[in-house]
Amino acid sequence: MSPRKPIRIAPSLLSADFARLGEQIRMVEEARADLLHLDIMDGHFAPNLSFGVPVVKSIARCTKLLLDAHLMITDPGRYAPKFAEAGAGGITFHIETTEQPRELVRQIRDLGVQVGVALNPDTPADAIDDIIADVDLVLVMTVWPGFGGQRFMDECVKKIETISGRLSKTQWLEVDGGINPETTRRVVSAGADTLVAGSAVFHAEDPPSMIAALRRAAAEGIGRPGMEPKL
Repeated sequence: MSPRKPIRIAPSLLSADFARLGEQIRMVEEARADLLHLDIMDGHFAPNLSFGVPVVKSIARCTKLLLDAHLMITDPGRYAPKFAEAGAGGITFHIETTEQPRELVRQIRDLGVQVGVALNPDTPADAIDDIIADVDLVLVMTVWPGFGGQRFMDECVKKIETISGRLSKTQWLEVDGGINPETTRRVVSAGADTLVAGSAVFHAEDPPSMIAALRRAAAEGIGRPGMEPKL
């Protein structure tokens, strides 16, 4: 059995203090975060508004971490080029927002960025059958899109297991929603390797210590001989 990829921690900037955004980005960089998760919401697909292209441009100027743009918007094909130009290195769209997912994957790939596809909690794993081999990342939502701090949905663990068994060793399996040390053990054991953590990190008394705690929990979740994570 070949070793698993190292676990990646992706702090979600939606939960950061935007009055101190540059400082908060430096903090998670120094705590060895692997990438930054950017929740982009338009108030239509997800019932909230977050931030747009100008903010992403500003973030890109103050970090070398990969910007993982999660487009929780109604028309991702229209806006993907703008976010790629702003500095996003990965763009993830929701399978629920398009009737032509193959064409959208091609369009995003042509922008020169990584391509991801996300599924809402009630969307079955087979909804991405036609494109699963063509994306770099699959994102399983374990809360409903729109707001941080929601309870982790236990029923999504089986979906993580199912999708994990269908991905190649070069593809990533990301989980977003209710991630903390306890749920980290469960999703990593199910096959996840990229953990989006917003409230758990930025609302913690000591965010760097929380990132370290998530890594320890991930190591426990792997729990297989010869499969120690690269920390």
